[in-house]
Formats: sequence, C-alpha cells, structure tokens
Amino acid sequence: MTACAIEDGTAAAVEAGESVETVETVEPGSDDQNEVAEPPDPVDPAAVAALNGALIAAADTATEAVCPQVVPEQPTAETVLPTPAFTITANGAYAARLTAAHREAPEDGDTAWFPERWTLDGPEPYAVPLPLNQPEDAGSQVLPLADGRVLLRRRVADGHTLSLLYPTGPGTGELLLGAVECDELTLLPPSPDGFSAYALSTGAYSTGLWLVAGGPNGPEQIAELPGRCSGGVWLDRAGRLLALDREPAGGGPVKAVAVDLGRGAEMTPLLQIAPDSDDRLLLADPDSGLLLIRSDAPGHDRLGWGVLGSCLPVRFPECLRLPDAAVTPFAVQPGQMLMPESCAVALRIDAAAGSWLGVWRPAGRRLHQLPVPEGWLAGSGVWSREGVLALPYANRETACAVALLTAPADEEPAAVRASAGYPEDGMQPSGAVAPPSVCRPVPLGQAPLVGRTVPLVGRTTTD
Repeated sequence: MTACAIEDGTAAAVEAGESVETVETVEPGSDDQNEVAEPPDPVDPAAVAALNGALIAAADTATEAVCPQVVPEQPTAETVLPTPAFTITANGAYAARLTAAHREAPEDGDTAWFPERWTLDGPEPYAVPLPLNQPEDAGSQVLPLADGRVLLRRRVADGHTLSLLYPTGPGTGELLLGAVECDELTLLPPSPDGFSAYALSTGAYSTGLWLVAGGPNGPEQIAELPGRCSGGVWLDRAGRLLALDREPAGGGPVKAVAVDLGRGAEMTPLLQIAPDSDDRLLLADPDSGLLLIRSDAPGHDRLGWGVLGSCLPVRFPECLRLPDAAVTPFAVQPGQMLMPESCAVALRIDAAAGSWLGVWRPAGRRLHQLPVPEGWLAGSGVWSREGVLALPYANRETACAVALLTAPADEEPAAVRASAGYPEDGMQPSGAVAPPSVCRPVPLGQAPLVGRTVPLVGRTTTD
C-alpha cells in the first residue's frame, strides 16, 4: 500500500468518516410488552406542517409530532446508497450524502449520483448540490467537513483518490488531496477535533490506519494495526481515542479495542465480555461514558449497554429485543455529565414493514416506538442537550428538511412506585426512601485506556 500526494497544504477543519458497521439481525423471541410487529401508525400530516423548515430551536418549542406522509420520488434510493447514506459532522453543523440526479431516462440505464451538502446549523436547513463533470459511482463515500467542504473518496483502477469539494458560484470546486493504492479503503466516522479525517485499509493479516485529510502532505499511513479492524467510534471530544472492532489475524472472536492516536496508535483492550464472544462497540457518548454494545455473550446477538470506566456490568435489556426486527442505535443525547442512565438513545428499527424510530433510556427500561417523516434518511439524526432529536428527511414536497422530536418521558409504573415506598393513594411516605447504592461512573478524562491489565467492561446481566 502506498500513498501519493497531489497537492500539499490541505486546509484544516476536516470532519471525517463513515461507519461501515454491518446491521445484524436481532434474535426473535422476546415477550416484552413494548414489542410490536408493525411500525407505528402515521401521524396526522396537518399537525406537523410547521416543523418542515426548523432545525435549531429551543427545546421547549420542539414538538413530538413528525412530518407529513407523502410518496417519495425514489422510494428505493436510500437502500442502495453507501452505508450510512447520510453523514453528519460531530458538531451537527453540516451533513453530506450521495443523491440521484433527477432525470427521466438515464442513457445507460444506471442511476447518476452526485454529492450533496446539507447545512443544519442555520435558521432552517438547506441543501447545496455539488455535481462535477461526470456522475459519481454509488460506492463512493462523501463526508462533510467542519468548514462546509465535502470529502469525497472515489474508487479508481489501482486504488482510491480523495478530494475536497466546495461550491463556487454556479459550479463545484475540487481540490485533489492525493491517492491511496490499496484494494479497500473505508473512511472512519467524523473526527471530533474538526480538522482530521481517517480511513482504514484492511488486509488479510493487518489493517492500515490512514490520515487522509488534515495532514501536511496529503494522505499518509500513520499505523499498521494487527488483525482485521472495522467499525470506528470516537471515545473523546479531542479526536485522540478511537475504538475499533478487531478480529485476530488468524481468526477468532471480534473484540473492541481502543487506539490512542496521541501515543503512536497504541492499542489496548476495550471490551472483553466473555472469552469467546464477539463484542462490538456501536456508539459512545464522551460526556457520560455511555457505551452501546452488540455482543453474542448472552448466547446470541443482543444489544446492550455499559459505562466506560464503571464497575457496573454490561446489561442487555429485553425491551431492545424485538421479534423479526433489527434494532440499531445511531445517536446518543450529549451533555449528560455523569448521568449515563438518563441519556436518550435514538435507534433505527428495521423490519419487513419498513424502518421507524425507537427512543430508549437505560433508566427507563422502555422502548418508545415512534413514526418517522416520509423520506427520513434512515439511521441519521442529531440530539440536542435538551433532548430534542432532529431527523433529516427529503421527499417529493421538500428536498431538504428536518423534523424535531422531543424525547418522550418514561412513566414509572404504579407497581414500581408503590414498591419504592410511594403508596398508590398519592400520599408521600413519611420517611425518605434510601436510594439504592450505585457505582459512580468514572469520567472519560479520569479513565485512561493505556496501561490497563483488565478490560474496561467484562460482565453481563439482563434487565
């Protein structure tokens, strides 16, 4: 594998990455009361018309309704785009995707794709098309940068090229960064630091870690990691600690590891739930330390959660186990310092009937299943600190819009309240009820990953 620089002096502010996790089917068989086989009924279109133009709004004005149900122009377009089809920067300011050119009859019968950038941090969202002289391949990757440019990875005959795209009046400007000669090159999720972009090139026995944008000399390989690595989750706000799912070179269980980019890509264990289990990290919230995990340690693939640096075990809630449906987390509510159990988590639910939204909190132990706007860019969204979820969508009536959804509250059952000392007649107990003892989670800054002799998470339990 080699890299050749085409132009030096790459501008800073690269917000890299695209996740390549495989959505795994959740095993059926749960009898949880929240499980359903059909998606939620659509909401009344007239009740949510005011949401189409708003993204940045105060939490107290956000509504729990979603957007009008209309027939999309291309109902199957989102299923053939790269995964994920819609990538949002770490700060939620920009997003990018490949979208189909609107033409009635393609000359060669193939769909013509071009990059599109969304601006999400203004008074209302808007999209800017970034077409070039020729259409893009559906396997290309596009990533929004913190300064509004879009990083584009193209497959060429002997490798991959990387470019920065930006609007220039009526046209599109392109800055070539360089090329990487390898069979496969996958961009990692957006780096939180705002100026670096990374990628993985996976071989038979090792994985190359590349700095593809934000460096002084174009794309360069910064480490050769043992084993086959995939995934990619950032563990801090500085863009230094990166979690990868690693399979040993000779085969064996997949385990999440932490890579410290500040120490020469030093690798340390992160998840070790059971010796022979596949333990993958799906999401992490640096503020609270909440980890969303997929593991087969319970006997089959289950979605679980843990806390970075905590002595609490990994838990696999029954409410996240739906029959004949796959449940995949895609966004965690930020800003909940030392309160991982109160973080709202947005989940994509995929079944034969389609895709819809799930909202869950570890403390609530309840999965809220909610309708989504027609044309939702499935698996994408951004939480505010106040618990408002922004869901981007595009359909025949609007080419760029965002629906705002307030996270529903978790109502505690009466039986639970009574068992905790609150009588059902509404009277408060005469004495204070002692709260259960819990292990206080360790903030990420006080839980270094280097030098540990035991994994950070290593036990399991079910709710």
